[in-house]
Amino acid sequence: MATSGEETKRARRAKLVLEDGSEYAGWSFGKARSQAGEVVFTTGMTGYPQSLTDPSYRGQILVSTYPLTGNYGAPLTKGGEPFFDGAGLPVHFESPRIQVAGFVVSEACEEPSHFACGSTLTAWLEKDNVPGLWGVDTRALTIRLREQGVMMGKILVEGSRDVTLDSGRVPHPVAEVSPREPGVIEPGGTPAGAGLTVALVDCGAKANILRCLLARGVTIIRLPWNHDLSGAAFDGIFLSNGPGDPKDCGRTIAAVRKAFGLKKPVFGICLGNQIMALAAGADTYKLPYGHRGQNQPCVELGPGGEPGRCYITSQNHGYAVRGETLPAGWEPWFVNGNDGTLEGIRCAHGPFRAVQFHPEGCPGPRDTEFLIDQFIARVREEKARG
Repeated sequence: MATSGEETKRARRAKLVLEDGSEYAGWSFGKARSQAGEVVFTTGMTGYPQSLTDPSYRGQILVSTYPLTGNYGAPLTKGGEPFFDGAGLPVHFESPRIQVAGFVVSEACEEPSHFACGSTLTAWLEKDNVPGLWGVDTRALTIRLREQGVMMGKILVEGSRDVTLDSGRVPHPVAEVSPREPGVIEPGGTPAGAGLTVALVDCGAKANILRCLLARGVTIIRLPWNHDLSGAAFDGIFLSNGPGDPKDCGRTIAAVRKAFGLKKPVFGICLGNQIMALAAGADTYKLPYGHRGQNQPCVELGPGGEPGRCYITSQNHGYAVRGETLPAGWEPWFVNGNDGTLEGIRCAHGPFRAVQFHPEGCPGPRDTEFLIDQFIARVREEKARG
């Protein structure tokens, strides 16, 4: 953080303490309070406004490997509030507020320069009651998390009340970020999907999922994570991303399994991919440190599992599908180019597909956004077929 010597003297010391006993000392920024959470890292070079507001990070302390953060501030109104579009979605964020439990960076810029900046990063964190820690060797911290795996930790701020590691555990994060009641969002954009209605099972959907559907003229029925799909009139189902262990979403899994019988197209991303796999009868597991960032390579598999084109994708997940547990009639669709983990599945006997990455990636890359177009085209075909 660019500060004078006198300002540094006034700054509060703080540290990150991991459950293995290791400590990383630095300085407090944002809200001067102690907070616990699962400590994870992202390799993204940009897009911290979107990452901090991504519901998939609910309850987690996020570590940025990129050395400078906050140089373009926070895209807020001069009153410190998010900008919203005509559909009521935040323009620059993935949800209306910061979702992470804490933010750890190497250096936090206090003098941002950007035309859309309405606040500094530290003021934004403070407004949303989120503690930050700067002055930490985040790359050394990332190496530890890669070697030891993600673990619980806590940001302790000098002069604030101590907290326990267990206080940072969120029993059911999906229930916290999913809407409480169903709602309908009408499109106002292009007519590509005009006349189509998609049921979005919102387990903590990033706003850009809704933007992508609305921009294609699709009417969205936005449903809570535990809603019964049999009661809504729709042409296709979209399973969103979300935080936590997919096995905690038993009601969602049961609803999707039942929905397979409707033979309507289903497309899932991230948590939605895991939920679809579990509904099909496969298994999921927790990754050592997860995939988080905008630079994950994914290889599409062709007939017989032959590797095809590699795409750079945006990802944010800590769980994956066990490929060897896929039942008959299901097959791998994408695999991670770095570690070979399964990144997508598809069904041979029904219009059901899902990917672990984010085709709607915001701030990007959006190299795989065509998958959303493929889903909409399949919905249209199935509807025409009756």
